[in-house]
Amino acid sequence: MSIEGIQQFFQRMLESPQSERRQVTLELAVAALLCEIMRADYEHDPREREMLRQLLTTRLTIAPDDVDELMALAETEVEQAVDHYEFVSLIRDQYGYEDRVALVAQMWQLAFADGELDALEEHRVRRLADLLYVSHSDFIRTKLEVMPES
Repeated sequence: MSIEGIQQFFQRMLESPQSERRQVTLELAVAALLCEIMRADYEHDPREREMLRQLLTTRLTIAPDDVDELMALAETEVEQAVDHYEFVSLIRDQYGYEDRVALVAQMWQLAFADGELDALEEHRVRRLADLLYVSHSDFIRTKLEVMPES
């Protein structure tokens, strides 16, 4: 985390009244981490957006209209976030190990959604899996399970 990033974070916090500061929900944290995978390769592929929509609808069992709103909010959160700590710590606190492994599997699904795995996507999944305390063997196993046949 850069000094400039820290300064920007505190500046935003000081400028907004306490009542306007949002509370990160578990749903928003999950959506934000999945958005991180979608934007890791700096390409905007409609197949990845559709996969994100499907994953959120399935994982969070929310209405399709609410999914679009959640996706937009998550993308904004990710763009403004200094780091992933807030999202990752909430998920670690609320999800058991198997749920975190399932989330990593969904990250892989999203990374493969456009038919190819970019090195930046793989790096981001690896980093988030580490932050979620998912073992390396489960990181690899989930990758192999969702990897498309070639």
